[in-house]
Amino acid sequence: MRLALFLTGCGAFLNLYAPQPLLPLFRQLFHASELQTSLTVSVSVLAVALLAPLTGLLADLLGRKAVILAAMLGLGLTTVMAATAGSLPQLLAWRFLQGTCIPGIIAVAMAYISEEAPAEAVGSIMATYVTGGVIGGFSGRFVTGLLAPAWGWQAGFVVLGTATLLSALVIWAFLPRSRRFVRQHGAAASFRALGRHLGNPHLLATYAVGFNVLLSIVAMFTYVNFYLADPPFALGPAALSSIFGVYLIGATVTPTAGRLIDALGQRRALVGAVGVSGVGVLLTLIGHVAAVVAGLALMATGTFTCQAAAASHVGKAAGHAYSSAAGLYVFFYYLGGAVGSSVPGLFWERLGWPGCVAFVLIMQALTAGIASFGWRD
Repeated sequence: MRLALFLTGCGAFLNLYAPQPLLPLFRQLFHASELQTSLTVSVSVLAVALLAPLTGLLADLLGRKAVILAAMLGLGLTTVMAATAGSLPQLLAWRFLQGTCIPGIIAVAMAYISEEAPAEAVGSIMATYVTGGVIGGFSGRFVTGLLAPAWGWQAGFVVLGTATLLSALVIWAFLPRSRRFVRQHGAAASFRALGRHLGNPHLLATYAVGFNVLLSIVAMFTYVNFYLADPPFALGPAALSSIFGVYLIGATVTPTAGRLIDALGQRRALVGAVGVSGVGVLLTLIGHVAAVVAGLALMATGTFTCQAAAASHVGKAAGHAYSSAAGLYVFFYYLGGAVGSSVPGLFWERLGWPGCVAFVLIMQALTAGIASFGWRD
């Protein structure tokens, strides 16, 4: 189970943020602004948010494994097709289609873990899934940035799409079928469950935390590319992609974080992780690459812990109809990502990187406050 869930997280996040190290290149190739090129990230994230609740309802009707497999196959195909784009609008269209496939992986995997994992190991198994996402997130960015200088930006998309299709085959072979899945009887029952989730204050607090968590890390890892591509750093695509190696630190820390979540409780673990992340955000203001990398590493480590805590809190707060509850979580989570990839552009245009840092710190403070007063352990 753990290997299959690891690959599930890896396959989803392999593609979602892959264009980030290419943004300065897209700015040059398509003669576009920072805000316009950032749409290559935000349209996919927005598609994830919009489709997530519907995907959760569908999975409550059809089951888990079949939806995950169909979504993985669709994601692999649309990623390969994105390499055929000849203009920024065409690329945005394919990126949106990629995003429509991802909720069928993310939301349904969360529901699968909540149902199938032993109660005492939900945090650690969720952390395994998150670790796969961490490694996938790094690998996608690294591959696109590494291949772009010699082979063009399209090569990275072909490689990532092929890897996603291969991951789907492994998941088909090794992910156990659901044993505890309770099918919702008809769409009406699923919509009633959705309404109950929206009236649950503990779930609403979890959704708000998820919104802020992804907003913060997407804002940092989108606009830091422009920060480091401009003087005095002047880094190219390959160097920018290597910056995302800080994700590998998160991959080593997240399994330990999962055990801490199980031991300390989700609320306390999240508040502590927000503090670590905030220190990292401040470090990026020091005008040296080493300081920026160290700050990003701390920020990523704290955020991955927050992600694991929030994702595992969904199942506890929901109590029933896990897939639709997870679908709503993914909606708010990735709506935050869409905001994080676009709104900081307004701060960038007026205040530069310090404006982006201030924006992220405010959102992180809100995250800690919401979890402190709105979550239950």
